Amino acid sequence: MKIFTKRLLEITSTLLLLVTLNQNAAALTGVNPTGVNVRTHGVTTVFLTFQGTAGQTSTDAFWCGEITVPANTVTSTNPCVAGTLFGFLPKRLDLARNSGTGEVSNVTDIMTIPSSVSRRAFQDAKAGNKSSFFYVRRFSGPTGDQFVAVTCRMAGGGARVPLALTYVDLVFRTDEGDKPVTLISQNNPAPKVGAAINYNGSGRLKGRWEIVQPGDPEPTATDLLSEASLPIEQRGLQNQYTLLERFNVFLPPTGRAFITGPKVNKIPTTVRGPYKILFRVEASFDKEGNSNTLSGVTQSGGVAGFSMPVLRYYVASENEVENANLKVATQQRVNLMSPLDNKVMNKNQRVAFKWQQLIGAKYYQLQVKDNTNEIVLSAVLKTNQTSYLAPPWLSKHSGKPLRWRVISKVNQDSNSGTSEWRKLTLN
Repeated sequence: MKIFTKRLLEITSTLLLLVTLNQNAAALTGVNPTGVNVRTHGVTTVFLTFQGTAGQTSTDAFWCGEITVPANTVTSTNPCVAGTLFGFLPKRLDLARNSGTGEVSNVTDIMTIPSSVSRRAFQDAKAGNKSSFFYVRRFSGPTGDQFVAVTCRMAGGGARVPLALTYVDLVFRTDEGDKPVTLISQNNPAPKVGAAINYNGSGRLKGRWEIVQPGDPEPTATDLLSEASLPIEQRGLQNQYTLLERFNVFLPPTGRAFITGPKVNKIPTTVRGPYKILFRVEASFDKEGNSNTLSGVTQSGGVAGFSMPVLRYYVASENEVENANLKVATQQRVNLMSPLDNKVMNKNQRVAFKWQQLIGAKYYQLQVKDNTNEIVLSAVLKTNQTSYLAPPWLSKHSGKPLRWRVISKVNQDSNSGTSEWRKLTLN
């Protein structure tokens, strides 16, 4: 009797385990949205929710041109048709995170389609195949692998594509051009700030400019994600810093825009030390990117598959700034662009001298010498001018070997950098 009872308990335990495994295996119910419009050319980013992922672990994702089962179908075998694999999702772009509360268990996925995959899909469609392709994510559980596919319909990247950021560059706008990093004298106004962005879709982009001041805790990688890139229950938990200004702009379906930064007088320059200006993008309503999480529809406007960049500047005394600029300038060399070395040009063609801008230079001096080391042309140019069109009378020196160089200066007496000599002949 005891043996029978023990055996019965073992069988019961095994059956309970099998039931549990089957429940876990069947937990993965699908994905929302099941299909999205994506750009024909370039990067596309879309917010996805894989539903009912209890007992499942997201492993990898890939794209293929054809699948063997209908999209949004949970299958235990790889649905990608052999020979139609377009590429795998790079690990650096994999932002899949567990999501859900209570009985709801999901995986929030930020699908970022690289340009290489878009190009492959376009070439496949141009060859006569379907104009849609598929994003497939693999999940591993106690009973093996499971796959779910999302339909990607190629579109122009305009209004019917989810609003998503694909590139962000924060800059200081100065008379010398855009700069990513700058040194500011204490109590002096900072340069104008802005964000040059590339995006898909159209709609409202809203958020805020914040400042990390000396002594503040450093922002984490999660803090730098746009709000729409996070699972819904993790939104609002990012560290917040001193508010400079809010922004709320409408983005037309043009793909590029410049977001003006906070007013200059709001950017602190009183306390010496390092500062970081943050571009915090909040989630906005976007019906093209709506995703059902089984506990409500989440807003995904402004999603991005990468962390937002940080704009750094350092506040120092006026003498420290001047010495730093001088040190940077003297450690650099002026790089010449054209004409190339040993260039032979028509004497009737005016020579256009070009070079690269040098940080810290106040102005440039162009020198042209003949074979007797006599200066035949000398020009002094402003710091934002990196080209010079020689006057017509330079042709008088045709047939003679000439050489030219550019000297950068921080003041009238001190050179900050010098280029190499280049040879030039006018025939």
